[in-house]
Amino acid sequence: MVTAELAACLPVLIVLLAVALSAVSVASARLRAQDAAREAARAAARASGHAAPSLPGRADGAVSVTSDGTFVRAVARVQAHLLVPFLPAVVVTEQAVAAREPP
Repeated sequence: MVTAELAACLPVLIVLLAVALSAVSVASARLRAQDAAREAARAAARASGHAAPSLPGRADGAVSVTSDGTFVRAVARVQAHLLVPFLPAVVVTEQAVAAREPP
């Protein structure tokens, strides 16, 4: 009896575990993107020219920095690959704004 219920529930539990691990992966990518955007905004606010922003350890992301004179805005985009290969990748976008420091 117990074997039949376990055989019926095991695929559902595996799918739930895959979804939970994918959510953790996306949350980790979001934190990494937020950190990269914050560091790029701070670096650009301190320097007179824009430093080359990057995502450390990530080849599937990009950071862009724009400035309007008083504020510097950095936008980081990271593509998070989910645990289940047949699901599409999730693009995570985070931004940070810093006030330009006087020279």
